[in-house]
Amino acid sequence: MLYREAGQFKTSYAADQAVFPILQDRLALALVLVVAFFAVPLLSTDYLLTSILIPFLILSLAAIGLNILVGYCGQISLGTGGLMAVGAYAAYNFAIRVPGLDLLVCFVLAGLTAAAVGMFFGVPSLRIKGFYLAVATLAAQFFLDWSFSRIRWFTNYTPSGSLAAPPLEILGFRITTPSGRYLLTLAIVVVMAALAKNLTRGRIGRSWMAIRDMDIAAEIIGIRPLQAKLSAFAVSSFFVGVAGALWAFVHLGSWEPAAFDINRSFSLLFMVIIGGLGSILGCFLGAGFILVVPLVLNQLPTAFGIPLSTAMISNLENMIFGSLIIFFLITEPRGLARLWAIAKEKLRLWPFPH
Repeated sequence: MLYREAGQFKTSYAADQAVFPILQDRLALALVLVVAFFAVPLLSTDYLLTSILIPFLILSLAAIGLNILVGYCGQISLGTGGLMAVGAYAAYNFAIRVPGLDLLVCFVLAGLTAAAVGMFFGVPSLRIKGFYLAVATLAAQFFLDWSFSRIRWFTNYTPSGSLAAPPLEILGFRITTPSGRYLLTLAIVVVMAALAKNLTRGRIGRSWMAIRDMDIAAEIIGIRPLQAKLSAFAVSSFFVGVAGALWAFVHLGSWEPAAFDINRSFSLLFMVIIGGLGSILGCFLGAGFILVVPLVLNQLPTAFGIPLSTAMISNLENMIFGSLIIFFLITEPRGLARLWAIAKEKLRLWPFPH
């Protein structure tokens, strides 16, 4: 009754090919965007914006990039943290070496640099797949970690290797408040999420999914594996590179190579798997799960007045969080996005299931 498309006729090609063909979906998305752009900056505290919402948005963007590669094209990658580092260091070097260049342009150039690096490390995907490709991308992660910690040109020859981002100034406006940084991140994530959604629905997205489902059959019907796989690596790395630049400039402010180590790569892979492979919505759900659940588990003993040491709380948090990941993978391998799809199917028939 609440979520039923009966009576919503599609009378044009544009209506038939709409991203959200059901009226309730369009209204819900518009409501979410209005709340996110207008209500959240006014009602949220600085802690909520800087420690939860901004990291959530940036990690969701990085997860979208990884999901394009893993979920839509079927190519595994364990080097996502390294590509985020490429975006962060590229944006920093463009900002300090090209005076007067707007930071928004630096972010785009950082994404393009990460896309070029991602295509280079994606070349082995033409000959290997599965675990062998995972090991090859893992080697890329270690190589990039070593490069940013040993080659001093990337860090502008700073003695400590730690970098501080330049002032956040976009199109002549200096952004200093947490709400301003949140709105900047939200605007970029919304635009790039819409771009990813349309890319995956188009010809290039269909070629990625054909390669994912059966690469030999895809090649027989005329899809070039070289073009499809490398384009997936390029687009995925572009999204991840922009997310890395935002992570360094908007969230951290100052960073060192350890901020983009192998743990970041595994964390993003968990977000994609838990959220749902091949789903843009799943990237947001997975990022929220990975980011929020540990915080909630950490606060529960204090909220219930249970006297536990900080070390014990940390250990319990890791154990429960790992158990929840295993539980979700067993009960619903297609992720949280599939659970949301099942809920919408139920609402289509409610309250008359027969």
